[in-house]
Amino acid sequence: MVESEYESMKAIYEVVPAFAPKPIAHGAYETDPYTYFSLCEFREMLQSLPDVHKFATGLAELHRNSKSPTGKFGFHMPTYSGNLPQRTEWNASWEALFTENLRIALDHEIEAKGYDPEFDVLVPAVFGRVIPRLLRPLESDGRSVKPSLVHGDLWYANSGTDANTDNPIIFDACSFYAHNEYEFGQWRPTCNKFGPDYLEAYHKYVRISEPVEDYDGRLDLYKLRFNTHVPALFPENRQLREQ
Repeated sequence: MVESEYESMKAIYEVVPAFAPKPIAHGAYETDPYTYFSLCEFREMLQSLPDVHKFATGLAELHRNSKSPTGKFGFHMPTYSGNLPQRTEWNASWEALFTENLRIALDHEIEAKGYDPEFDVLVPAVFGRVIPRLLRPLESDGRSVKPSLVHGDLWYANSGTDANTDNPIIFDACSFYAHNEYEFGQWRPTCNKFGPDYLEAYHKYVRISEPVEDYDGRLDLYKLRFNTHVPALFPENRQLREQ
């Protein structure tokens, strides 16, 4: 898990160094080989949300300027959202990789919370109808999706403002190369504080993917991935599934 965060932050820093603290090292303690660390440069942060337009500029630069080393979606190693792995094996199809990620998130959730009979209806509908309907058009009829490096868990608590430069910074990443709009699934839950103004500012630099009319549906689908994964991180909290 520690290595995956280090590699994620390293990849982000290489693209947009002003947008992330510089990763320095990771490893295990010599005196305790089962205690791990990840070390990065220290940044004094303000207790405030990052400036909307500066944040949008940095995120757009990350998504636009990053380049998948294979030209595919995924990452060179497994990455972890919390303490649970997500699928990062290289895949030429965004629909296919997202499907694998949602499925493993559902497996984690069921293991943590138990099986619900409603899944007998909901799961076949989501995987058999909703995902193909919303994601397949991105890669059909001559359209394609650029694999962009995403933070992977970009809610407001994984961002800040550098007290010395007043520039936004992000941290605690679980990155992979994905559809750039995947990033915004984490902005839709009510607990997040990145509101519509952040999305509007971002799309001044990066256009909404075609078909534009599917945009809200895609973001709701990406939100489902995060909403499915989070309850598995807190098995004792039964209310998360209901939310």
